[in-house]
Amino acid sequence: MSDEEDLEDFEPDLDDLEREDDEKEIEEWEDYRKEGEEESEEWVSTPLTEDMMKEGLSLLCKTGNGLAHAYVKLEVKDRDLTDIYLLHSYIHLRYVDISENHLTDLSPLNYLTHLLWLKADGNQLRSARLNELPYLQIASFAYNQITDTEGISHPRLASLDLKGNRIPMVTGLDPQKLISLHTLELRGNQLSSTLGINLPKLKNLFLVDHWVKGWCLEGDTVLGARMPGF
Repeated sequence: MSDEEDLEDFEPDLDDLEREDDEKEIEEWEDYRKEGEEESEEWVSTPLTEDMMKEGLSLLCKTGNGLAHAYVKLEVKDRDLTDIYLLHSYIHLRYVDISENHLTDLSPLNYLTHLLWLKADGNQLRSARLNELPYLQIASFAYNQITDTEGISHPRLASLDLKGNRIPMVTGLDPQKLISLHTLELRGNQLSSTLGINLPKLKNLFLVDHWVKGWCLEGDTVLGARMPGF
């Protein structure tokens, strides 16, 4: 059999390949985070500025009664930001990417009540806590230093990514408030139990380098099968 035939007949295990990619990504982010912690004392205070806003804003849309317009998308990733206070006055933003900065505080986002999509990966966050944002549907806080799941109560939130943090236990995910959450990513944390994950619409739960599809039951059981290491 020729090499070409071997390649044609070869069917890779996609689950294994995806698992290897995920593990590599988590390891790379762990190295990046350790380097960031070592250099944290050397970070220069870098607040978000109007010039940065002008560069990062896009997607002009109608607002309010349709007579006014505003930019609703912002990308300011990898700008060494330590402060996003300026965002509190940009209340029409719907899509915000503030990933790969040095942020420790997301409170200015509480003013963005039209926010639909948020990416805050690769910062120095210790919490994902925000006020209830009525329209937020997708939120990613991967590869931070988050230690709990408190303060996440957005009624339209459908996908939540907390991969690569330091969460030992899931607490505060209220099934009465998170009525739309169907995908929860928790790989790369320090979980020892699925206790606290009891969400009515949950379909995809990522825990230990692979995903489980179906309902998550409170306790140590997912889909009636005990998870490895749990």
